[in-house]
Formats: sequence, structure tokens, C-alpha cells
Amino acid sequence: MDLRNLQALVEVVKQGGFSAAARTLFAQQSTVSKAVRQLEDEVGAPLLDRLGHGVRLTEVGERVYRRAIAMLAEREHLLAELAELRGLKRGRLRLGLSRLGSSILFAGLVAEFRARYPGIDIELVEHGSLHLAQLLRDGELELAMCLLPLPDDLDWQLVHDDPLVALLPMGHPLAGRRSCTLAELAQSPFILFEEGFALNPQILAACQRQGFQPRVAAHSGQTDFIQALVAAGLGVALLPALVVGDTVRPAIARTLLEDDQLRWRIALAWRREGRLSPAARAYLDLARNALKA
Repeated sequence: MDLRNLQALVEVVKQGGFSAAARTLFAQQSTVSKAVRQLEDEVGAPLLDRLGHGVRLTEVGERVYRRAIAMLAEREHLLAELAELRGLKRGRLRLGLSRLGSSILFAGLVAEFRARYPGIDIELVEHGSLHLAQLLRDGELELAMCLLPLPDDLDWQLVHDDPLVALLPMGHPLAGRRSCTLAELAQSPFILFEEGFALNPQILAACQRQGFQPRVAAHSGQTDFIQALVAAGLGVALLPALVVGDTVRPAIARTLLEDDQLRWRIALAWRREGRLSPAARAYLDLARNALKA
């Protein structure tokens, strides 16, 4: 199979249509359509259902798409190995970053990596930790910032271990305390992260261990908005100490959460059965020295 045709299929699926895929590939829409048709002729079955608002993979298309991702990833590995022979003067690093804490932990590291290896293109993808882990499995990322623990099919390198702090409305009975337990928050409504954040199920599991199911007042993917909801008295929130920093809104009290099993343990993860490119290995080495957990 022609890798360019496989690339066209992958981009059509990723971008949700032929015109968007053509823009990404810097090609004519007719060229992309022809590439997908050639694949369908070779396979002998339709790969896509053409919908009025986009496209959807057929059952055969799902299989071809998964294999295409793997084959294109192997091509990247080969190019990366050749780049290593040229001293990392060319190549690409596909890096996934969580929307929680990445600016604090990784912005400086990405800048330093770029300064050391200016010929390496850095492709950044931002999602919640759960989605990033799936992108690793699919071969669409080489490295990703993930919350521990992780399943056995992923390997990892710890970069930060942080306690959580409880953010409380100033009138909360526990306001003014230096620390509190999760059980002491059982009667308070919780403000949790939105779907895709791995910290959510860990918080819910910790509450179950303490014998209660939290009342959820709201979900959000923005830490600033979560703090605003706490300040407005909607409920309490649990955030990593590093993310909260030294200052919070005036109407919020903060107290350290006493729970050794519920911590924000961040790692750089990769597929256990995968093969890291030289650029990814160089990034791991840099992180190991710069981010000592």
C-alpha cells in the first residue's frame, strides 16, 4: 500500500472531512479523494461513509485506519533513526501535554529542547490524561504527560509528585485549618474536572474508600473557573499544590489534604512495546535532569 494514500485516509478521519484534510496536507481536495479511492479499490471495500456533515469509518475502514496509524508511525521511527545518525539535526517529536499543570512543568523544558535541537519539529497535542494515554496506544504520540497510576501497556518516567490542596469558600467550617482529611469534606459539594481528566476517577475512588459518594456541584476543565466557583460558594475543589501556587482568590481558603493515596503524580509515558525515536529519548533525558521528582 502506498503510504501517501494511507496518510490521506488518516488525515481525512482526523480532520473530519476531505477539504480539511487537503488543507492539512497542502494538497488539492481531488488529490485526497483520489488517494482514498485508490485505497478502497485496493482493499475492495468502502473505507468511509460519506455523510453530509463529514465522514465515518466503515468496519473495514476501522481496521485499515488502525494499521495505517501503525505503519505511518513505523515510518516516523525509521526517519528518526536516520536523523539520529545525523546528530538529531532533523526529526519530529510528537508530545502530548495535559491541560492541567503543563505550562508550569513543561513550558520551560520544551523551550530548552527546542534550543538544543532546533532542527527537531515539536508537535504538541493537549488533552486530558486519559485521552493522551489512548493516543499513545494508537501510536499517534510518542510521549505524553500522564497521571499515575497507568496500565501495564504503558511505561513511564516520574517527573513530579505533588500533594493536593482543598480549596474552600471562606465561610467553610474548615477554613483556617492547615490540613484536613477527605472524610471531613464529605458533607460539602464538590467541583470536579470535566470528562477526560484522570484526576476525577482518582478523587471519586478516594471518596469511596472513605465511605461516601460526593455530591457534585459542577465540572470544569479550567482551573481559574474552578477557583471562581469555589469563591462564589458553590462547593469545594481539590487541586495539585503546584497548580494552585502560593496565591488564591481572596474569597478562598486553602488547606492541605491529608491523604497519601491521593496525590498528583505526573509522569512522561510511552508505549511499553513501542520504540522511542532518538528525539523522544533525548527529551526523556532532558526531563530526567530538569524535573527531578
